[in-house]
Amino acid sequence: QAHLTESGGGLVHAGGSLRLSCQTSGRVFSSMGWFRQPPGQEREFVAATTWDAETTYYGDPVKGRFTISIDNGKNTVYLQMSTLKPEDTAVYFCVHAPIVQVRTRPTYWGQGTQVTVSS
Repeated sequence: QAHLTESGGGLVHAGGSLRLSCQTSGRVFSSMGWFRQPPGQEREFVAATTWDAETTYYGDPVKGRFTISIDNGKNTVYLQMSTLKPEDTAVYFCVHAPIVQVRTRPTYWGQGTQVTVSS
């Protein structure tokens, strides 16, 4: 079992930066990642990484602007978001799953943290 706890959401102006954190109570699977759900839209994959950071994935809308990193000692994954745009506004969810399914069918989900980017 794993319980995921996110933090770091908030309100930021367009062009600004924000860092999200997510700590898991247990390392059940090989990877951690992030999804987001914009208002009125479906959830979409944002980024994922294995615990050894040898494999990372990014969704197309965030490539070059977001960076995922991981701290094994703290069982924590981070999402550094830069050059934020109003369309990045969403509830961001931390996920935990095998790397082969983290982009499509994550097993564990956090409760979500709101990120709002003002124009």
